[in-house]
Amino acid sequence: MAYDEVLAKRMGSMIIDMRLPAVDEKKMFGGVAFMINGNLACGVHKDRLISRVGPERYAESLAKPFAGVFDITGRPMKGWVMVSAGGFEKDTDLKTWVQMGVDFALSLPKK
Repeated sequence: MAYDEVLAKRMGSMIIDMRLPAVDEKKMFGGVAFMINGNLACGVHKDRLISRVGPERYAESLAKPFAGVFDITGRPMKGWVMVSAGGFEKDTDLKTWVQMGVDFALSLPKK
């Protein structure tokens, strides 16, 4: 299954509007990932959004509707969440997930 290109474009537009330094879009996980200063912030896997929220916001993020553990290999990745379509239909909800990923990526050292 290919990834949701419409979702990727929505996310990419939001990130561009943030005018961040060193933003890259890379094919990854069978989808697309948005990198900030070399660190993954968020992306798309199949029809779901991925957000790297970090360890401090992980439990809070998992408690949100439509959010779940990011596990595509049989090993859950702590600090990352996967969100199904109901969680990002509205632009405000999508921006929240994108912003959480961007905030965490910006908190990491540049690669």
